[in-house]
Amino acid sequence: MTDSAAPPSFRLAYVPGVTPGKWVRIWGERMPDVPLTLTGVVAAEASDALRRGDADACFLRLPTDRTDLSVIPLYTETTVVVAPKDHVVAAVDEVSVEELAEELVLHPLDDTLDWERPPGRAANERPATTADAVQLVAAGVGLLVVPQSLARLHHRRDLTYRPLTGAPESRVGLAWREDRTTELMEEFVGIVRGRTVNSSRGRPRDAAAKAKGAQGAKDKAQSKGTSRSTSRGTAQGRRQNAGARRGGRPRRRS
Repeated sequence: MTDSAAPPSFRLAYVPGVTPGKWVRIWGERMPDVPLTLTGVVAAEASDALRRGDADACFLRLPTDRTDLSVIPLYTETTVVVAPKDHVVAAVDEVSVEELAEELVLHPLDDTLDWERPPGRAANERPATTADAVQLVAAGVGLLVVPQSLARLHHRRDLTYRPLTGAPESRVGLAWREDRTTELMEEFVGIVRGRTVNSSRGRPRDAAAKAKGAQGAKDKAQSKGTSRSTSRGTAQGRRQNAGARRGGRPRRRS
């Protein structure tokens, strides 16, 4: 016979470049009784993973299809150009899109930037992934434009990157299904938004602690009732003793 009530858990997905470690650590401190599992998803499939129910929440890149989803924008990343360390790009502090006009710029199929028109000269074929594009940059084939977190994720000693001005920026947000705004989901939203333990709107921390508090209030009320009863009994006893003392004295006849 199996138990139909599964223990609580929270499934968190994230796209490449996002580092959820800080929020996962806080979750572990505040919700030690609810395990959190992490799942990596490619950027193009992040929203679909939520709709399929593969995760309770997901850190994804914006814009995204918000149909049936609740989305909280979190932060905007700097866009950078990745180049070999011996490239002229490495000699400057930042680069403009116009300065890449004569450069071969790789545009992978999993590009997360919302371009109207990618900069530079296009390669004959688009790399399948950003990781593939990084390998081509290291081979001296061309340059690559990505959000800074992806440049860090695919860091190589023979490559460097510089901020790129005039390029679209990548925004990161937290998303979940509208019909699954559970207490655990609200708890995680509170953590991501920086709410403290006392201000968080999540589920009760500990059912046992809640029950203990209720029992304490009950005991306190009973204690007050006992105290009042004892007080009444004491007062009544004093009156009886006083009456007995009066009754022991002879009364004068008129």
